[in-house]
Amino acid sequence: MSCKCCCTHEQTSHNQIGKRNSILKDYWKISLSALLLFSGIIMNASELSFFQQKYVALCWYLLAYLPVGLPVLKEAWESICKKDAFSEFTLMTIATLGAFYIGEYPEGVAVMLFYSLGELFQGKAVDKAKRSISALLDVRPETATVVKGNEVITDSPRKVQVGEIIEVKAGGRVPLDGEMLGEIAAFNTSALTGESVPRDIRKGEEVLAGMIATDRVVRLRVTKPFDQSALSRILEMVQNASERKAPAELFIRKFARIYTPIVTGLAVLIVLLPFLYSLIDSGFAFTFNDWLYRALVFLVISCPCALVVSIPLGYFGGIGAASRLGILFKGGNYLDAITQINTVVFDKTGTLTKGTFTVQSCHTQPDISAERLIQLIVSVECKSTHPIGKAIFEYSEKLGIQPVPTTEVTEIAGLGLETSIEGTRILVGNTRLLSKFQVAYPEELAAIPDTIVICAIGTEYAGYLLLSDTLKEDAFKAIAELKALIINNIQILSGDKQAIVTNFADKLGVAKAYGDLLPDGKVKHIEELSLIPENQIAFVGDGINDAPVLALSNVGIAMGGLGSDAAIETADIVIQTDQPSKVATAIRAGRLTRRIVWQNITLAFGVKLLVLVLGAGGLATLWEAVFADVGVALIAIVNAIRLQKLIK
Repeated sequence: MSCKCCCTHEQTSHNQIGKRNSILKDYWKISLSALLLFSGIIMNASELSFFQQKYVALCWYLLAYLPVGLPVLKEAWESICKKDAFSEFTLMTIATLGAFYIGEYPEGVAVMLFYSLGELFQGKAVDKAKRSISALLDVRPETATVVKGNEVITDSPRKVQVGEIIEVKAGGRVPLDGEMLGEIAAFNTSALTGESVPRDIRKGEEVLAGMIATDRVVRLRVTKPFDQSALSRILEMVQNASERKAPAELFIRKFARIYTPIVTGLAVLIVLLPFLYSLIDSGFAFTFNDWLYRALVFLVISCPCALVVSIPLGYFGGIGAASRLGILFKGGNYLDAITQINTVVFDKTGTLTKGTFTVQSCHTQPDISAERLIQLIVSVECKSTHPIGKAIFEYSEKLGIQPVPTTEVTEIAGLGLETSIEGTRILVGNTRLLSKFQVAYPEELAAIPDTIVICAIGTEYAGYLLLSDTLKEDAFKAIAELKALIINNIQILSGDKQAIVTNFADKLGVAKAYGDLLPDGKVKHIEELSLIPENQIAFVGDGINDAPVLALSNVGIAMGGLGSDAAIETADIVIQTDQPSKVATAIRAGRLTRRIVWQNITLAFGVKLLVLVLGAGGLATLWEAVFADVGVALIAIVNAIRLQKLIK
């Protein structure tokens, strides 16, 4: 035990030493430069005789300049070699060397010192935002324990094949998507969903890479290769999110390319125009160093780093903060787009309702037994991934009723399923399916306000199963929070009967609910909403059956679509939990991000414009210029970092 403690203590010591070395590496140049600068200012103020000699002060401040100046000079040279002559590094180089030329040594060092300090803080802020996402998504183990007969081997997850069995110990992280082989186990899904409450997964259910087995050793049958797991797709999606720029980011990028050469030209004119005027008016006294100083102040202020860094950092911070809550934005442009949303349209089943149906009762015609009806229906539905199909399969298992072989099952979108059993056509679905095949059925079926699955044998109606679904507790919170955000046009679309949809809508306080919709009916409804120019529509669905509607809306939001290819590919935003209230959270995240970004833009432009005018008029020194550049950049960065705490 003592050895273990010593090892632990030694590891902790190594970590502390590593952290200390990292801090020294980051700050030693800035610390040395600051020490030399401020000691030089003190010695000059004290009027020490040796320091009053011109070359002593020059050498002293040059030593203060080199630790922070050389890296920037190197960057400026590399930028020029890449034909980017008007970079911020070039502006800082010209400004500081110009300050040394006119004898303003402390200002020259100060500009470069505070600029380098600002660059360091900017880099650390960006790294922090990146680490928050990396930590969130760095949840794939490097190894997998594969069970082969009586042998257990350790291998890379990339080499594990679909169908192989892997073992995950209690406290271990699942390396690949798989099917649960044990009866039941609890899993921590916080890395994927942001939810801290463990989730029970039962035999046959899906377990996703990144989950943590919390209470026992579990075995899984691998269902997807490493690079196709839900987690891998999400990792790729979030890592690529920075490539999809918001309009503000694109504007600033284009603006900087035009803005920087213009202000460089203006700085030249600040020196050149007074000189030309002095040639015309002999009474005008032109002092080159005075006007050069004003031009240098102008150059330092004009550096656009506060905008160029803080705005992308704001969007990146917004994406990272939302990710920790289980909301994945595919890019900063969607953070921006969701702020415009004023109409939210929900799919019903699995989005606002639990989607976990239970069979309540079985109703048959006199010439068929309940057992036979259930057997026929489950034979058709047993391979279905729809919640209703799963509910019927579980119900038949409890009764000990086994499905019988069928020919190929044909799905008729929005209506149901068709197959053949023992040479007889079997239809399983809703009343519209029976109408399509001209099968007569009792009129009272259309008036039943719950979900029913009807069966027909050949051309004869055989009976139906009555099922029920329940609203998610979170659905009430979702609607209330959307209304609190002044989003009053909330609608529900569903393929279920109008009576069912109206019943759920009344409970939630939603005025507009539309049932009996086939997939193309949902598309048509969204198209009609889109014809009204002021409608900015977000559609919230499961991302599987609703892919066309997700693509058609202004912002497509996939609910609980973590394992769905369609959700990842089609939706603009993926909510990894089954909580519809996260839609309101996503809208708040977008609005907060946009507010912070525009605060930074206003601050940067406002302060820079003020000091630019003062600098051109000779009323601002390089010290004010440093604040207008580095100070504003630091304030903007701190403001952007606030997003991590504001988005909850």
